[in-house]
Amino acid sequence: MESSLQAEATLEQAIELGLRADEFDMIKEILGRTPNFTETSVYSVMWSEHCSYKNSIYWLKQLPKDGPHMLVKAGEENAGLVDLGNGIGCVFKIESHNHPSALEPYQGAATGVGGINRDIFTMGARPIAQLNSLRFGDISQDRTKWLVKGVVKGIGDYGNAFGIPIVGGEVFFDKSYNQNPLVNAFSAGIIDPKKVISAKATGPGNPVYIVGSATGKDGIAGAAFASKDITEDSANDLPSVQVGDPFQEKLLLEATMELAETNSIRGMQDMGAAGITCSTNEMSAAGGVGMDIHLDRVPTRQENMLPYEILLSESQERMLVVIQKGEEAKVKAIFDKWDLHAEEIGVVTDSDRVRYFMHGEMVGDVPAKSLVLGGGAPQYQREYKEPAYYQEYKKFDINTVEQPEDLKEVALFLLQNPNIASKKWVYEQYDSMVGTKTMTTNRPSDAGIVNIKGTDRGLAMTVDCNSRYVNADPEVGTMIAISEAARNITCAGGNPSAITNCLNFGNPYNPESYWQFVGAIKGMSKACLKFETPVTGGNVSFYNQSVINGKEVPVFPTPTIGMIGVVEDKSKIMTLDFKQKGDLIFILGETVEDIASSEYLASFHNIEASPAPYFDLEKEYALHQIVKDLIQGELINAAHDCSDGGLFIALAEMAFPRGLGFDIVTDSEVREDAFLFGEAQGRIVVTVSEEQEQDFIEKMLHSGVNFTLLGHVTKGKFMIDEDHYGFCEELKDIYDSSLQTYLDK
Repeated sequence: MESSLQAEATLEQAIELGLRADEFDMIKEILGRTPNFTETSVYSVMWSEHCSYKNSIYWLKQLPKDGPHMLVKAGEENAGLVDLGNGIGCVFKIESHNHPSALEPYQGAATGVGGINRDIFTMGARPIAQLNSLRFGDISQDRTKWLVKGVVKGIGDYGNAFGIPIVGGEVFFDKSYNQNPLVNAFSAGIIDPKKVISAKATGPGNPVYIVGSATGKDGIAGAAFASKDITEDSANDLPSVQVGDPFQEKLLLEATMELAETNSIRGMQDMGAAGITCSTNEMSAAGGVGMDIHLDRVPTRQENMLPYEILLSESQERMLVVIQKGEEAKVKAIFDKWDLHAEEIGVVTDSDRVRYFMHGEMVGDVPAKSLVLGGGAPQYQREYKEPAYYQEYKKFDINTVEQPEDLKEVALFLLQNPNIASKKWVYEQYDSMVGTKTMTTNRPSDAGIVNIKGTDRGLAMTVDCNSRYVNADPEVGTMIAISEAARNITCAGGNPSAITNCLNFGNPYNPESYWQFVGAIKGMSKACLKFETPVTGGNVSFYNQSVINGKEVPVFPTPTIGMIGVVEDKSKIMTLDFKQKGDLIFILGETVEDIASSEYLASFHNIEASPAPYFDLEKEYALHQIVKDLIQGELINAAHDCSDGGLFIALAEMAFPRGLGFDIVTDSEVREDAFLFGEAQGRIVVTVSEEQEQDFIEKMLHSGVNFTLLGHVTKGKFMIDEDHYGFCEELKDIYDSSLQTYLDK
């Protein structure tokens, strides 16, 4: 009689698990038989969009992956690795935890932070800094406020307890994210490139260990859950949301760092999406070996867990480790010291198959390569078509928008806008000083910077994406996202090095959503090639939309860019704050009459239909090169990217840190609202002391880059065309308190 564990799965079960009928047929062909339920469960998560990238891999392969500093390319290990010189490497990555955060914001965001840090230290790198990029819906909605508070607290509590500083990030609000927020977490770590721990299993006969926390029923089929729409019924998927324990993760980090100093490891991988299923198959496929895994040896939190529950659980703070045979006692001693589970659950085999056993009975037998990205997992090229709105947006004419009589009202409105106002309420809940020996500066800069100990260098990092621009024009909007990230690194005194991306889009089966995705990939490729910032990896998050009244409403397409760069000389870190009264204020780059896709146009005039703002990749690149020269030559004493909210907001943000002001004149050839609040790209505001002025002007004249004298730094008033816009102190109070005021309403 056939065991119930071996009973053949039905097509209905396969579809219920998220597989398509033709995919079920493919599995039958691969196995030469009908899979049982456990095997079907394994294929359902490994072939989910979240794990296999089946609807995106064709396009992801088009991204540039080579660069002057690359040590580990995208897809080769848990995270990308970039050479910082002097025997130092940087491991960094960004990932999404959107769907879990939509249902349970605190745990969804917390476990996102935990997962991304594990990707870093599983390679043997100690995490040194974190960033995050958050998107929420209409801030006036109670649900949005609940999500914001839960997500921010989850990130803060986990990151602070784990002990890694959060050095920057971004928060954006738009109604398209009402039901489906985006929570993208970035982490970076430092490592000796010679000591990288591989995610490949090697050496038949070597034991396989599960280390860290016990396995429970939280997060079962979380990868499949992340590959479908969020609907009103999604609350029933709460078991798909994992539960995190930052203190356990801290112990796991320290044990891993100690383990990394031994010669005992032959391979290690974080258990993130799809848990034991993913790590056993990916490590086996990468190493060209197989594994025999005994599920009854896995430490569990609940009794009588079924094989598929153990395999698909996404319980946090767990890793799979392949150990050199004979080193078991040494490894066990390290994990015992840190009071963590370290249980031998299997062995590496010289086959190409992963076999799962329960109490001696084989419950699954699958060829590892058939499950993984680039192996036997299906790959699709989806249909895509340009949405009708794209051409409509291009018809926008600035002359149809009347300039407000009182631009002071606009300035005040923007300072209070939740997309522009200070995110102080958010970042005050994060510890940016934990492990303070790693921080170079607490002064305001366009990028977060951490110290690379034992060197003259700093590591600069930023996360960027204006999703309104990407929605208006995916290709141009994504080029802008790369350029703004590079601009932030450059303004901070760094050289952009490489990127990681988090590609958040709607349903890939919707041709218009997929068109946005394809456009974003094309734009990313162009800009990354220009800036020589290869893509080291990241993740794709599809199915980010709400189903409202039976109709899918996708979020703004959001290809979040995480970029790192190297500050060669820490003494030349550039900050954005005005330094002293009397310094001259210049704007570098083109001044054009443009308000397209600006916060001013969208929020003040409530006009959504407009193209991406002015952008020229060649001029952008030239601007960055001259700013690097100015910083190296010590010809400027402040630099700030001109972005959301335009020139006025850039000037205000430069004035606030030291309570200074500015006195400027606008350009009579450009509409005043466009000059002050337009978001044309490729502009950086710098300040120059009187002593630097002559050398600065000479340098700029030779560069061929446009530059315009705006005015000078003053004691505390904001003056524009001899009109008084307010006092620094009062406007700073409004800027600092507005977000909390919205959340408290």
